[in-house]
Amino acid sequence: MRSTIRSPKDFWSGIMFLAISLATVLIAREYPMGTAGQMGPGFFPTMLGWVLGAIGMITLIGSLTTAGEPLERFAWKDMVLILGAVLLFGFLVRGAGLVVAIPVLILVSACGSVKFRWLPSLGLAIGATVFCVLLFVKALGLPLPVVGPWLGA
Repeated sequence: MRSTIRSPKDFWSGIMFLAISLATVLIAREYPMGTAGQMGPGFFPTMLGWVLGAIGMITLIGSLTTAGEPLERFAWKDMVLILGAVLLFGFLVRGAGLVVAIPVLILVSACGSVKFRWLPSLGLAIGATVFCVLLFVKALGLPLPVVGPWLGA
């Protein structure tokens, strides 16, 4: 028996887009919509959810009509490293500050790549930290600690 799914990768991408779209639209229902001229807090997420749903449908239909790539193995280790890096950032940013949280985020998530090398990753971590401190703390004045209370600041 032949499958009608000609591109499994696109099929599951379409399903993922549709699921995120549905969740976005359902969550945004809790906020006032407003009008196109005077948008409420629910307007943008709802519209974004509908656009994402359309992209999901186009991708899903395309997977049934156009041959594509098969699914590869799922990269669990990479996913855990990247998700863990984001969670570590959230945990560290208030207590240790941006100078610790940003390099940890970049270095831990970079370990999830097959092309990971220490020197370019360290350069990116240093550059991104300087850029974020200058932009978010100095230019925009956000109340984020550069060096947190855990480090004696």
